[in-house]
Amino acid sequence: MEELTARYLLRLRLPTLIEQQRLAPAWYQVAQRAGVDPTRFTIWIQESDDANATPTPGHTIAVTRWALYTLPVRNLEAVLAHELSHHLGGRAWLSLLSFWYSIPARVTLIGVRALGRLMRKIPALGCAVTAFLVFAYAGILLAVIIFGNGYLWPFLFLTPFIAPPILAWLSRWQVKQADRKVVQLGYAPSLVQVLQGWQMQHQQTLGQRGTRRSEFMSGRPALVDRVHVLEQTRIA
Repeated sequence: MEELTARYLLRLRLPTLIEQQRLAPAWYQVAQRAGVDPTRFTIWIQESDDANATPTPGHTIAVTRWALYTLPVRNLEAVLAHELSHHLGGRAWLSLLSFWYSIPARVTLIGVRALGRLMRKIPALGCAVTAFLVFAYAGILLAVIIFGNGYLWPFLFLTPFIAPPILAWLSRWQVKQADRKVVQLGYAPSLVQVLQGWQMQHQQTLGQRGTRRSEFMSGRPALVDRVHVLEQTRIA
């Protein structure tokens, strides 16, 4: 089940033999420092140019292609320590719960993007389909409120709109908690170097922020906030 989730829902892939040879020493070093059995988890590759991969449920740990091919060994260890930290401290169930509850939001987002593309290509048809779906959804919701017994069903119908900001906040909190665990494992300076190096390579400044709306809906905290967490936790 975890393999199907990783491969088809998270779009991850298993590392090649050469990639395994690069990953294995760093992963075993991190696992030894964290006091966990390295064979308990399976390392997957995310085809992404981000510093950190998407947090994964179960016994799956993902590392981005950028981290694997760009970082020196010590910094790669810091990235792996961050990904492992999502599973430490009894928070594996939280990652799993967050993942499954995010599926309706993911499906809704895919549908909204598809409608957006349709409206750009064929405006008349796109507007007609969007109007039909909005009125149909509103009609069903109104019927559930009027004829339904209790407030559970109306709440479930509103979940695709309520869940995204809640799950985004939970995801940001998980990233910061994982960074705090990285400090305990002794990788704080290396992870700061990773974040700064990623920003320099992508020609951005560490203090740059997005719009308030984009930050509110983002599942990852601003990198400047992550650096502050790493530095403050290290000092404390």
